[in-house]
Amino acid sequence: MLIALTLVSALVAGLLSPAGQGTAPERLAVPGAEHLVATALDDLTTAGTVASGHTDPADWAGLHASSTVNPAGVPGIQLDGYFPDTSATNTNHGWNHDAQFVIRLPDQWNGGLIVTGAPGNREQYANDYTISDYVLSRGYAFVATDKGNTSPEFHTDGSGPGDAIAEWNQRVTELTVAAKEVIRQRYGRPPTRTFMMGMSNGGYLVRWQLENRGWLYDGGVDYEGTLWSVQGDNLLTFLPQALRAYPGNPAGVHAAGFPEGSEFLWPFHFANFWQLTARIYQKEMDPSYTGDPADYDYHARKPYAAVAKVALTGRITKPLITLHGTLDALLPISKDSDQYARMVGPDRPFRYYRIEGGTHFDGLVDSHPGRLTPMVPAVRDALVELEQWVGR
Repeated sequence: MLIALTLVSALVAGLLSPAGQGTAPERLAVPGAEHLVATALDDLTTAGTVASGHTDPADWAGLHASSTVNPAGVPGIQLDGYFPDTSATNTNHGWNHDAQFVIRLPDQWNGGLIVTGAPGNREQYANDYTISDYVLSRGYAFVATDKGNTSPEFHTDGSGPGDAIAEWNQRVTELTVAAKEVIRQRYGRPPTRTFMMGMSNGGYLVRWQLENRGWLYDGGVDYEGTLWSVQGDNLLTFLPQALRAYPGNPAGVHAAGFPEGSEFLWPFHFANFWQLTARIYQKEMDPSYTGDPADYDYHARKPYAAVAKVALTGRITKPLITLHGTLDALLPISKDSDQYARMVGPDRPFRYYRIEGGTHFDGLVDSHPGRLTPMVPAVRDALVELEQWVGR
């Protein structure tokens, strides 16, 4: 009832507009898509899509705390499909085809579009609970891409080192352009505001798009985005250092960038992420390396050409809000967003918030009661701030 009242109030205020006429799901086309399934749904949020099979809860597991309160009751059209691609790591819908996407078009639209890419090596539904539900309730159209390759085997895609990650950026651009045309078909006009949002690898995508494809967007929100820098720090510098030090040398783990106070998070991240993450990105950037992930020496190996394909510069061209938790135990803040803020500098449209007690996965808030701060509420506040900053 609350959501229904909110939508009615927004309509009265002139913030939302009803969907255009003659836009039945089967009449919508996604430019460039090889396959498309369009469905009218009573509820585009996870409250409805879990039951209808239009999301995958496993894709967003662990990314939010149990205290997260989500809206529901947003009717509209969902488009699921894929663009032409030669890799097949994404098994959603039994398609066994990468470059899958989801597009959600609410019946009551505020004129805006939110673009996202999957965090980690997840698939196109990974942002459904943390981002899609909230922005749909505010009247935005929402789109997400699997980035063109998924799973810990993503590095097998591409013809050369760095190509799999470079494809991520291409897929975001491809979906953004196509989504704007779908919106024109559905509502009779293009979006007046296009924002990009994302977490972790999805946050990296926000940064890269605003640096390199700024004309497609009006701004972005990135939280805990992965930093790729040729000569500075990246996953291949601090993770091997931490692996060499853990568990016998806590000072060495701190020297790798993992902050004081995060020690209680190290066993989980060591067991589940540090070694796996180091290994798969070593395979992506430097596939000839066959040694132990802990022994990797980035500046001795010099995979600079591969990293340069995807490196960030800080030269954003549209407003960006970055958030990062001070207790991030996968992408330590001192080796990531602190450095990215320095790369952006004081003269570009950038706001940076260090979230005290925030960590990389909001699901860990439940595992450590009273010790961590969930990131998702701050991200949602950041979108509201971005709206006010750019102009609604």
